[in-house]
Amino acid sequence: MKEVTATGPSIEEAVESALAQLNIRREQADIQILTEGKKGLFGLFGSKPASVLVKKIMDPIEEAKKFILAVSKEMGITADITVKQDGKNVEFQMSGDKIALLIGKRGQTLNSLQYLTQLVANRFSDQYINIVLDAENYRERRTETLMNLAIRLADKSVRTKRKVSLEPMPSYERKVIHTALVNSSLVETESEGSEPNRYIVITPK
Repeated sequence: MKEVTATGPSIEEAVESALAQLNIRREQADIQILTEGKKGLFGLFGSKPASVLVKKIMDPIEEAKKFILAVSKEMGITADITVKQDGKNVEFQMSGDKIALLIGKRGQTLNSLQYLTQLVANRFSDQYINIVLDAENYRERRTETLMNLAIRLADKSVRTKRKVSLEPMPSYERKVIHTALVNSSLVETESEGSEPNRYIVITPK
């Protein structure tokens, strides 16, 4: 239940009733007054109760966390999650037994889960939120691997004088490749394709 219509002798009492039914605090609620109510003659005849519509304001970060935990549970993994937020950038750091299952081959499972988590978070957010999902500091190790890959494939592009296309990567990983080669005088990089299959092409200058 994420919204409820409640009535009461006054607006305040109607709101309190709705908050109790939703089991939330006032700061978690979006309150819309439907009718202000009317006192009847001598407080008896012709009176009308106040009516309000109260909606629970969903926390996009909390909803994203619940989604990750639900997926982990379905995979038989009990995950602990630490959340770090810097403005619109949010990092979920996961740990626990069998956490490697959430990473998958070359991080494919982790990247897919990150993409879905981002969709969930932004479904409940008024402004765009950038999600990074990490497990046992995999991203740091992956960044080092990608930087080495970028240099190796740039050399190949220069040596063969041909474009080299990388496998599809999430925006976070593409940024690592772009950054690794941004100051190169021998090659240039650009992203092609559509999400979630967008990839980088390295081209000799």
